[in-house]
Amino acid sequence: MSLISLLLNAALSGVGSWICYRLILSYIPIFIQRKMYGNDQCKVSNDPVPEPMGVICAAVYLIVMFLFIPVPFFEWIGADIIFPYARLLAILSGLISISTAILLGFADDMLDLRWRHKLLFPTLSSLPLLMVYYVSGNSTTVIVPSVLRTFLSSAGFPFVVPVTVNIFYLYYVFMGMVIVFCTNAINILAGINGLESGQSVVIAFSIIVFNIVQLVRVDAQYWHHLVSLYFLIPFASITLVLYHFNKYPAKVFVGDTFCYWAGMTLAVVSILGHFSKTLMLFLIPQTFNFLYSIPQLFHFVPCPRHRLPKFDAESDKLFMSTAVFKKSELKSLGKISLTVFRLAGLLYQREFEKDGETWLEINNLTIINLVLKFCGPMKESRLTLTLLGLQVLGSFFAFFVRFYLASVFYESVE
Repeated sequence: MSLISLLLNAALSGVGSWICYRLILSYIPIFIQRKMYGNDQCKVSNDPVPEPMGVICAAVYLIVMFLFIPVPFFEWIGADIIFPYARLLAILSGLISISTAILLGFADDMLDLRWRHKLLFPTLSSLPLLMVYYVSGNSTTVIVPSVLRTFLSSAGFPFVVPVTVNIFYLYYVFMGMVIVFCTNAINILAGINGLESGQSVVIAFSIIVFNIVQLVRVDAQYWHHLVSLYFLIPFASITLVLYHFNKYPAKVFVGDTFCYWAGMTLAVVSILGHFSKTLMLFLIPQTFNFLYSIPQLFHFVPCPRHRLPKFDAESDKLFMSTAVFKKSELKSLGKISLTVFRLAGLLYQREFEKDGETWLEINNLTIINLVLKFCGPMKESRLTLTLLGLQVLGSFFAFFVRFYLASVFYESVE
């Protein structure tokens, strides 16, 4: 029955992708007519580009998922056996969280929400999912690495180090943080054609492969990996269509709606699939970009409104963009951060005198500008492919850690 469910899910995904393709073509002139568009700041042309087209794709995704809800439960409908209400609740709670993330993204596109709202709303959106996780009696234990147990035992610890530790409510705090991080991570790593949709496609297909591998291995969490695929196959196929329109030169912009939808979907499948820690391995570029951006995001270092690369119309290439500010405006944590980045070779910095004051010029702290710092100016299409290549390498590293290193550091793999 599970194979039939997956086939039907794939079939619905294919139909949804075709509908999405047709709808995007239909709505491009409608969005422009209603002034729902932006201008590409990395192009010579100032032609309007429809935005946010992600809301169309998100709507099609929800319709596909709503139509699919009864499929995994056909064998229980009308049968004289106990219906798996916990499984149905898990799917519904995931859809509720995804729907609220889409609503948040659309509100951000229309109203330009402040950062405190972008942190608060995903936290509230996670509550239905975490409540169902709790009432379903799912595990909150973590495995202690065998290397750590051996080290503590040899160090003469007065007690036997357990194989697993139940961290109770801390696990829910961690899952809530994963949801908040995912809904904002893709939104932070954005700004050039095809990057938001492209990285989401790479991550989604990587997790699909991970789930299939776990199913082939007859993993103990069989149902959880199955439900993860139910959510991811439609998402990956529809996002692939969006990438077709969003790649260089972009015919549409995805908008914040897509970023929140993509992030929440990835977070939901990791929690329902019981691999939230593994998900973070597939988000290594996003995690690095977030950590690298912290000084500017939290205003330890002055942050311009836009941190996009600088476009040079003459060469049709993107250059590393910079932030210029008085050295006196730099906060203590900002000084520490810039010192660490400079020592690690991750910072371009120029100090100069102007009007009797010392000024600093640094590269904007994003992985996009960091790639331009190391590789030099490049065309936008090549820059996107370079960043997506890093995402693919991150996925290979994630598989290496998950299936090789985990077997070395753990007696049993989660």
